[in-house]
Amino acid sequence: MYTIEETCNALRSGAFDERLAQMYACTGDALAPYRQRFLDAVSAFRAQFGDAQQIALFSAPGRTELGGNHTDHQGGHVLAASVNLDMIAVAAPNSSGCIRLKSEGFAMDSVELSCLMPKAEERNTSAALIRGIAAKFEEIGYPVTGFDAFVTSDVLCGSGLSSSAAFEVLVGTICNTFFAEGNTDAVAIAQIGQYAENVFFGKPCGLMDQMACSVGGVIAIDFKQDVPKITQADVDLTKEGYALCILDSGADHADLTDAYAAIPAEMRSVAAALGKTLLSEVTEAEILEHLPTLRETCGDRAVLRAIHFFGDDERVFREAEALKNGDFEQFLCEVRASGHSSFMYLQNVCTYDDSAKQEVALTIALCETLLHGRGAVRVHGGGFAGTVQAFVPLDMLEQFLRDSERVLGSGRCHVLRIRSIGGIHITE
Repeated sequence: MYTIEETCNALRSGAFDERLAQMYACTGDALAPYRQRFLDAVSAFRAQFGDAQQIALFSAPGRTELGGNHTDHQGGHVLAASVNLDMIAVAAPNSSGCIRLKSEGFAMDSVELSCLMPKAEERNTSAALIRGIAAKFEEIGYPVTGFDAFVTSDVLCGSGLSSSAAFEVLVGTICNTFFAEGNTDAVAIAQIGQYAENVFFGKPCGLMDQMACSVGGVIAIDFKQDVPKITQADVDLTKEGYALCILDSGADHADLTDAYAAIPAEMRSVAAALGKTLLSEVTEAEILEHLPTLRETCGDRAVLRAIHFFGDDERVFREAEALKNGDFEQFLCEVRASGHSSFMYLQNVCTYDDSAKQEVALTIALCETLLHGRGAVRVHGGGFAGTVQAFVPLDMLEQFLRDSERVLGSGRCHVLRIRSIGGIHITE
């Protein structure tokens, strides 16, 4: 760690440029705004917490799901990547028995570490995530004694880029640095984040978001094992002639917890009807063999969602193989198939509570119309609201941006780059 002045001087001199280049997938003059962002965050930390003896800089990226929609929570497979939008933190240990974390634009979270049990009044808050992460670190033998942090983010909330997982990985990386001497690896940090979200925050999420944010790069993840197996993949989108776009549909995320929770619950109900816990423990042939009974006991939507699981789980292998072989057109074909399956079988594009409001479906239709059969489009992330993912040929990008934002609104189409590293202590 460095003093505030040493940190600022190092940033200005370019001492951290190599890591910034990995984080933001750019070089040279393009790094200047990122240096300034950290300098501004250091100033904000100083204004909030004073002149700490020593500080450290941290970053955790958002993520994009490339393949495997709602397969992780069933012990399936996922292809995901970290992106160049991230949460950053300036932090310093304080040994006060309290974590004080100020996120830009939000009230201060002050979490007293004398109680590391879930609190009902904290459910669905960032304080719950902080408390849960501290509790798990203590459980594995690394007591957290307190720190101060200023956090700022350009991971779009509700974008399917998983701002909550980025936050969990950021806090976990800080705790790992200050209290565990860096002994907790990226997979464990992801699992700690999931624990905090499941037990303290109250959301029954899978592990894919945290894994992609924590590990970084393009990764294929096998969730069938207790410790997920990770295989690195690679793709240079610019070389392939494509841009990765995330389009904000403008849909409202309010009151969607039940819709999200119903997907894993219904998938598990199908597995349970066959005497298993997760869909990865049964086969598609078993589903088809027992289809009349499953329709009766679980309902048609649950069965359709199970059928989606098997199709999308298998598609992950074909997508990873296509990237390995440099066959990007085959990769795009699999992305399109995933999108169609999500719409028809998984049914996470609309809730259908209000037929006049189908923003995600409309955004998919708009993108497919603008692409004229090229590229690929699919619902992104959990679904129902939020964003759509599009792979757009570079020769169409300018027109695509203009035409999509004419309908969706200015600033609703985001062009992303894939980041090669996950959660990181920059000043290590």
